[in-house]
Amino acid sequence: MPRRVMVVDDAIFMRNMIKDIFAEAGGFEVVGEASHGLEAVEKYKEVGPDLVTMDIVMPFKSGIEATREIMRHNPGAVIVMCSALGQEQLVMEAIEAGAADFIVKPFKADEVMRVVRKVLGES
Repeated sequence: MPRRVMVVDDAIFMRNMIKDIFAEAGGFEVVGEASHGLEAVEKYKEVGPDLVTMDIVMPFKSGIEATREIMRHNPGAVIVMCSALGQEQLVMEAIEAGAADFIVKPFKADEVMRVVRKVLGES
């Protein structure tokens, strides 16, 4: 049974890049997408994915705020933050909010999958 993934990023090309990485890796199904934090929380409740990749800086509600809200809804949620270089302080806040780990843009497929497998307990 494939792992169910939700991809959250305000840039469609970043969502597509992550979806392509999961498609190439195999064993994953993207069951939802969101372009901002508010949408992420609603979509999470709707689809209940095994894993969320969450951008940090987004309109309406940041990835950190969305992570806090999702963790309140489901303390067992597995969220991997997606950050740009230089966002170390925000990454620390995200980890404190409940994120399991982070990946740095620009994404390298092998690094993304290494982190994903680690947080899903598959490494």
